[in-house]
This record gives sequence, structure tokens and C-alpha cells, in this order.
Amino acid sequence: MLASQCLCTNLRRAARGVSRHYDGALDGFGINVAQYSLLCNLQRLNQPSISTLADAMGLDRSTLGRNLRVLEGEGLVRLVEGDDLRNRLVVLTEEGKQRLAAALPAWEAAQQKLIDKLGVQKRETLLALLDELA
Repeated sequence: MLASQCLCTNLRRAARGVSRHYDGALDGFGINVAQYSLLCNLQRLNQPSISTLADAMGLDRSTLGRNLRVLEGEGLVRLVEGDDLRNRLVVLTEEGKQRLAAALPAWEAAQQKLIDKLGVQKRETLLALLDELA
């Protein structure tokens, strides 16, 4: 592989590697890293609107909508009408909560493996740099 000084190329390559790491940890739970993240945000935000969820995750509504349709088909989320008929809320179903809880130990083990690889100081530095770039 050719060495590159391009930040975008290196960040994208690193992101793919990290995603593969977490996807491997989630193998067997029927969800991938993007879906796990979406379920976690749903649990944290407690029935957000689609727009609120998209903003929180840094996704556009169409990308989020495609991901939600998959999770809805699996019975992990449900879309319901909000107070305003133009506003739909996303609800984490009991099955979604159970899937998230079942996958949590595998997620935490994957997280710890990366922390062990980097060390606490590099992890903190990386998080600060990523926050700054975001």
C-alpha cells in the first residue's frame, strides 16, 4: 500500500478498519456497527423525531431512513406519529432493547481491545482530535 499524507484517505481507511473490528464483535447478534450505534442513540434520546435522531448521529434524513427501514423490518424499532402529523417519532421496541442489551458485552469487549491497543493517553488524544475535526 502506498503511504499517503492525505488526512481524508487515512481517516477513511482507519474508519473502515475500526468498523470491521466492531462488526466482527457484533457478528451473531444480527446487527452491524451502524445499526448498533443507531439503537444506542435511540435508547439515549428516548423516542426522538427522525430529524432529531439524524442531527444527533450526523446523518442526513434519507440515509437514516434507509437504516430505520431495515431495523423496522427486523422488529427492532417502530415509527409512530408524533404530536404533529408531519412529525414521526422513532421508538425502540422491546426486541430492540433486548438485542442491544445482548450485544453490549461484545461491544464493550471490542472497545476495551482497542483501548488496550492504543493505551489510555492515545485514546484520549484521538477522541480530542476527532471531536475537533467533527
